[in-house]
Amino acid sequence: MSIILIKNIQLLDGTGRPAVKADILVKKEKIYAIGSFPNYEADKIIDGIGAYLTPGFIDINTDSDHYLTLFSNPSQKDFLLQGVTTIIGGQCGASLAPLLYGSLESIKSWANTSRTNINWQTVAEFLKVMDKMLLGINFGTLVGHYTIRQSLIGNTFRKLTRNEIAVFRSLLERSLKEGAFGFSTGLGYLQSQQVPYSELKSLVEIVSKFKGFYATHLRNEREDLLDSVNETIKIAKETGVKTLISHFRPIIGFEEDYKTSLELINKNIAKADIHFDLCPFDTSNVPISFLLPSWAQSRDREMMLKNLQVLKIREKILKELPKLNGRKIIIISAPGNEYLLNKSLEEFSANRNLDVKNGLLTLMEITDFQAVVFYGNIDIKGVKKALSHERAIIASNRASSLIQTDTNLACPNANFTFTKFLELSEKENILPIEKAVNKITGLPAQQLGLRDRGVIRDGNFADLVIFRDSKIRDVILNGKIVVRDGEFKDVLAGQILRS
Repeated sequence: MSIILIKNIQLLDGTGRPAVKADILVKKEKIYAIGSFPNYEADKIIDGIGAYLTPGFIDINTDSDHYLTLFSNPSQKDFLLQGVTTIIGGQCGASLAPLLYGSLESIKSWANTSRTNINWQTVAEFLKVMDKMLLGINFGTLVGHYTIRQSLIGNTFRKLTRNEIAVFRSLLERSLKEGAFGFSTGLGYLQSQQVPYSELKSLVEIVSKFKGFYATHLRNEREDLLDSVNETIKIAKETGVKTLISHFRPIIGFEEDYKTSLELINKNIAKADIHFDLCPFDTSNVPISFLLPSWAQSRDREMMLKNLQVLKIREKILKELPKLNGRKIIIISAPGNEYLLNKSLEEFSANRNLDVKNGLLTLMEITDFQAVVFYGNIDIKGVKKALSHERAIIASNRASSLIQTDTNLACPNANFTFTKFLELSEKENILPIEKAVNKITGLPAQQLGLRDRGVIRDGNFADLVIFRDSKIRDVILNGKIVVRDGEFKDVLAGQILRS
């Protein structure tokens, strides 16, 4: 039985309490003891002098399931190298289970699903399949609203019947019992924008009943931001559910509405258990169709492509496109056109002697509307202020190895969300370091109901991170050293988590 001793460490236990000097003993996959063990003869000794020891970071909003990199890149080392030991999928209304008919239709806007062998339908079956995989990180999932809705009625836009709602509620209840941590909606996506409040409330009531977690991509993050936030506050109040507003960031041009939204959340904290997640950068990752005017967006890629061939429609789109900074739009996914990865829209357009707006439409055509881009549309000053908000949780909203290049300098969100947040806390003093660590460990664990992770205490799982000067040095996952001196050790020690 291997025992690891971590000594001379500044312990930040994840609760928000200030650091204390301590030694930690790790036995098998658990934290065995916390104290002072100067003469203990362990199998492995890690001297942490001058460094912090924290719980493994929990990324509550990730896309490794949407982009299927859970299967294509099971190490998920991009997360491990920034201290993340647990990721949560099933966000924005799309999950890998339950699948009534074995179809991954709900994630087709993110990934090419034709190469994935589906041998599950229920959440229980999906988690059993994942149990058999060697995975480099802990993974848990929410249930996606659109995933079930699309299975029930396809891509049609209509209200669900009473019987369909009853079936939906039953499926959701079963999924929560089988291990899903909660439920998500993608109300900002075209296919879900018209979903009535009554349907949402009926479903979220089930989530609240089972003490689950509700995450929502707002209906509108721009012109109708305040209405969208008020809707979210209302459902949290009326159902009592723990609620997360996904990737809630100040979009350029709507900064004042964002400030007002934060004030609304503050005013309702006593009645609505609402948090929000964001990352410390000025870019969003969006399907390329999101850059079209809203009237030109469609779930039907063929329809959008045909519209671009109609001169009057194309001219109308070009006229209504906002001013675009081609340097800040970076291609991060283009199935079948991998040579485009990490190129800016400015570079793409210049190579074809096009202006940026015409270049964007050409890119849409070349990639059949399957490209995903980083888009520099976020007010970074507002982000830095929001990071310190009592209800803020840090999340990447990214997939591991989404960009297949040697460097991610153009799009640092992909690999450096958590180390950048630590750097801002330590160097720009946006938060005391103990409070910052709580936002990426104890707080998300509390929201998810993870009782044995997110906090360093005797008997908890040994998901641990050692860092100094915002740089990750060592990572222990379920009692195994997976990162040592900043290098991934090719050890796959992840577990599939159930609520």
